[in-house]
Amino acid sequence: MPIKFLAEDDRPREKFLHKGKNSLSDSELLAIIMGSGSKEESALELGRKILASVDNNWHQLSLLSIKDLMKFKGIGEAKAISIATALEIGRRRAGQEIPEKSTIGNSNDAYVLLKNQLSDLRTEEFWAIFLNNSNKVIHISRLTQGGISQSIVDVRILFKKALDHFSTGIIIAHNHPSGSLKASREDINITQKIKEAGKTLNIQLLDHIIITQDSYFSFSDTGLL
Repeated sequence: MPIKFLAEDDRPREKFLHKGKNSLSDSELLAIIMGSGSKEESALELGRKILASVDNNWHQLSLLSIKDLMKFKGIGEAKAISIATALEIGRRRAGQEIPEKSTIGNSNDAYVLLKNQLSDLRTEEFWAIFLNNSNKVIHISRLTQGGISQSIVDVRILFKKALDHFSTGIIIAHNHPSGSLKASREDINITQKIKEAGKTLNIQLLDHIIITQDSYFSFSDTGLL
């Protein structure tokens, strides 16, 4: 059946089959995720409206809660969950695309490695990258999940993981959901505490990265480490 005779909600699927996934616009992809629109709007029109509300930015869309999504007419709980699920799958896939044995040569390498895990979160999380003598990544781990304002790491757990993986270097990172790149007094204190503990075990703290949605702050680059 020619596309022009299909219901508008079915056209993105047909385009996917005939022209491939790369041919689809963002609103067409979102329309496929939703499956259908409302009585007043097709899925395609609804998708355009939702994306327009976040300046056509997938990262901004991923920050919307289920309740936020349900404010759009035609989006019930099931559709909202489908949208959030698709975005979470995309985030996890992006994280898995980083080679496990990549080499960290500078702060930007560490940022690239962790930005998909941390940049869009609404609460703070504390992560660590464990490296060998050649600065190759041995293991990456989330250590804590915090509240809106902070995530406290247990230094003993951090170094237990480092010892378990025979790591000689550590890069720690956490996010600031507020968007601020300024290191707090607590951030500075925990960094020094981890640095000193590492000296005893001969495990070097190489950097502490603060990540926001579109940028990062490096303790090493700014001389705070």
